[in-house]
Amino acid sequence: MITLKDVRENPEVDALIQGAQKQLRALGYTEHGHRHISIVSKRAGDILERLGYPERTVELARIAGYMHDLGNCINRVDHAHNGAILAYNILKDMGMPVEERTEIMMAIGNHDENTGTAISDISAALILADKSDVHRDRVVNRNLSTFGIHDRVNYAVTNANLIINENERKIMLDLTIDTKICPVLDYFEIFMERTMMNKYAAKFLKVWFELIINDTKLL
Repeated sequence: MITLKDVRENPEVDALIQGAQKQLRALGYTEHGHRHISIVSKRAGDILERLGYPERTVELARIAGYMHDLGNCINRVDHAHNGAILAYNILKDMGMPVEERTEIMMAIGNHDENTGTAISDISAALILADKSDVHRDRVVNRNLSTFGIHDRVNYAVTNANLIINENERKIMLDLTIDTKICPVLDYFEIFMERTMMNKYAAKFLKVWFELIINDTKLL
């Protein structure tokens, strides 16, 4: 069976990840490279593991998380769809069964809030993992005077924890935002759609989603 370790060691996957980050850096986007995908991979697997899913399903979620942004090496527009096709073909060449690579393709193809939604347990976990990675470490541009709203909001987030409470069937995104850098309202200006996507993804997994900012529950 193909594992996350196999995918991480695949030189084709690594080349596409580096290409994606090179393109997004040129466009001025936040970090979507090894740091981001490793966090998303771990969180996606952790969500399903803590909720009691089979070990293989957990592993597929980790693989989907690691490969979910490959499409950025083609273009930011439609990156979810392009990435889904890239991942499917790479996993096919690696010998993954069609049923498994189809699940991963579906999850990757539905992780972007503009075109996707939770359509499976793996896709729901991927959405929650991806949209929870808001942090100043993702800001590539370090010149505060040139920050756009995305850079400013991400840079203002000094701590971001995704808390999974399997006993209460609850997933919480707990953020600390430095309001000297940006007000909390700015977070909702750019992340409201993603927040609602998280809420629906949690509902798909039959858990409750909560958003906590600076120790105040807002959702």
